Amino acid sequence: QVQLVESGGGLVQAGGSLRLSCRASGRIFRVDLMAWYRQAPGKQRERVAFITSGGTTNVADSVKGRFTISRDSSKNTVYLQMGSLKPEDTAVYYCNADLDDYGVGNLRNYWGQGTQVTVSS
Repeated sequence: QVQLVESGGGLVQAGGSLRLSCRASGRIFRVDLMAWYRQAPGKQRERVAFITSGGTTNVADSVKGRFTISRDSSKNTVYLQMGSLKPEDTAVYYCNADLDDYGVGNLRNYWGQGTQVTVSS
């Protein structure tokens, strides 16, 4: 059974930093795209950043210059380094990954359970 487990969320003051981690575990043959999404109360879930298996990254305009996504493929882990945090960054942050858990090349999409990030003003 594949699981994505996030960690690193919490309460931080505006201007502060946090680092989120997400590790994929279980019977995994290959991890392709990994991404971070967030969902604030009353809002739709939005993609914050993604990173391909080759290391190409993309971050949303709303966090560009403040957030950085990276991954350690040897550990099936993706990170989100968040800096200069603002109250509007408050949300539940979710890890997402496309991975092959059958060994036949087909990718399936998985979500983590989410981790709360709260930025106080």
